[in-house]
Amino acid sequence: CSANMNKPVLTLFTKKPCPLCDEAKEVLEPYKRRFILQEVDITLPENSAWFDKYKYDIPVFHLNGKFLMKHRVNIQKFEDQLRKLELQSE
Repeated sequence: CSANMNKPVLTLFTKKPCPLCDEAKEVLEPYKRRFILQEVDITLPENSAWFDKYKYDIPVFHLNGKFLMKHRVNIQKFEDQLRKLELQSE
């Protein structure tokens, strides 16, 4: 379906265990039809650059490749950015 192609990609930088990441995913649950969630496990060897950058900050979120927020979900900021991207892709 072509609608999927226009959906923003929300990248979650995470590691196991990450209670804050689980909490963040719950907060984002009502929005999940509006974006594609991509999880990046920073403990994997191929993600070592992200590990060095974010090891003390997870969860970290990027929206369409741009840093959005870290530690906790800021719903207002997330909604604003998501709406902007949705308007651009219409």
